[in-house]
Amino acid sequence: MGVITLALIANGSLAANAKAPAWVIISCAVAISLGTYIGGWRVIRALGKGLVEIEPQQGMAAESASAATILLSSSFGYSLSTTHVATGSILGSGLGKRGAEVRWGQAGRMATAWVLTLPSAGIVGALAFKAADGIGGQAGVSAIFVVLAAASTAFFMRSRRTAVTASNVNEAWTGSVVPAPAG
Repeated sequence: MGVITLALIANGSLAANAKAPAWVIISCAVAISLGTYIGGWRVIRALGKGLVEIEPQQGMAAESASAATILLSSSFGYSLSTTHVATGSILGSGLGKRGAEVRWGQAGRMATAWVLTLPSAGIVGALAFKAADGIGGQAGVSAIFVVLAAASTAFFMRSRRTAVTASNVNEAWTGSVVPAPAG
C-alpha cells in the first residue's frame, strides 16, 4: 500500500501529504486476501510442520512474540517483515522446547529464498517497466498486466496439482511442503 501510494506521489498523481486512496487500500486488501487464500496452507505447513513441529503452546508463544516484536519496533518507527518475525519466533519456540527438532535444512532453504526475493523482484520490476515503457502508454501497462496475470495464473494452476489443504496440512513431514499422498 505504501509503495503504491509513494509511486502515485512520485508521479504527481497525489499531493505529497495525501493519504492512500480508497482504491489503493481496497486493492491491497484484496491482493493480500487472495495471497493468503491461495498459499496460506502451504505457509502454515512449511512453518508449523517443516521448520519445527509446533504444538498449540508453541504456536501461542510464537504469535505472542511476533506481535510484541512488531508492535515494539513499530513504536520506534522501524518496519519489519511480519514473515521474518513470525519465522524467527517459530524457530525460537522450537529451540525453547526440550527435545524439539528444528529442521535447519528447511530454514536454510527459506533464508535462501528470502535472499533471492529482493533482487528477483527488482529484476522482474525493471523488465516490466522497460517492456511497458517500450510499448508506451496505457497499452504498455495493460500488456504487462496481462502477462503478469497469466504468469500468476500459471503458478496458481501448478500449485493446485499438489494442493496443501485443511485436510492434509497436518500430515507427517516428508521433507517437502507437499504432503505424501494418503494410502
